[in-house]
Amino acid sequence: MKKTLFILANMLLLTACNNGEKQLMNRAAELCQYIPDHELLECSKDYMTEDFYAVLDTMFNLPNHEAMDHEWLYYFVTGNGGTIADYEVVDVELIDKTHAVATISVQQKWEDSTFDSKSDIEEHKLSMEKVDGQWLMSDFDGHKADCIRHIAINREEQAVRQAVSDYLVSEIGEHYQKGELCVPVLMMIHEESLQVWGDFWVLWYNQSDDTLKCVSGGNHSGLMTLSKKDGCYKIISFEQTVDGAGNQASAKRIFGEYYDIYENIHSNKQIHEAVRKEQLCEYVQHHNLTVHYYQDYGWPATKLIDF
Repeated sequence: MKKTLFILANMLLLTACNNGEKQLMNRAAELCQYIPDHELLECSKDYMTEDFYAVLDTMFNLPNHEAMDHEWLYYFVTGNGGTIADYEVVDVELIDKTHAVATISVQQKWEDSTFDSKSDIEEHKLSMEKVDGQWLMSDFDGHKADCIRHIAINREEQAVRQAVSDYLVSEIGEHYQKGELCVPVLMMIHEESLQVWGDFWVLWYNQSDDTLKCVSGGNHSGLMTLSKKDGCYKIISFEQTVDGAGNQASAKRIFGEYYDIYENIHSNKQIHEAVRKEQLCEYVQHHNLTVHYYQDYGWPATKLIDF
């Protein structure tokens, strides 16, 4: 009798474990639908741990140009091939009572549901954490740590850019005819050990209806040296290229091994205008200005933002 009860107890325990594993695999399959793929779905907040969602939300709201250099930040699975990720939960490992890792098999398929024969089947790791009785996505392929590192680097870069921008406005912009707004153009050539080489422009504007009209400005290229104290950056010196006959010689001396990069950017008006337009767009959006165009004296207005 005791032996029979023991066997029944083990069978019940095994059944419970199997059911628990099946439920966990089903939950992992459900969570797969909220893995960021080119975008972070707002509804995914209910399927992720609070800290993981906060990290991804911060990441996806970094400046748009970040996607050019760090595309992995904007999609985790399918890439840019026009395919859709097909998920299959292969296995789930229960780490402890509140943590588990699911192995996810991913194969790319086209919109007509046929599979891409050229794409390999890949395996990914989906981390889960049990919060208030509910299993939530807490990480995917270790991207949380990658994102935290990148966000920290981005904040440092933005702090440096802000220090450069503030210096150009307050120290260089003071010597021009002032308008209502001073918006510098920052084209960084190289950054290293609290030094920034760049091709910079300082431009003053007045707003007339929906147009920013440029009233003054000029180019200031060279090497800025910064100091850092308590996480704050400050420009302590700015060695500029000279005007006139000595311009090229001074640029070669200041930019050194980066001179060719500087010259290619500095001499290309299209690059300058593209960067100017992008940074003006960011300024307008950040300050909630009702502006659609910008205009230089004697030239037609240029459309700034597509609405």
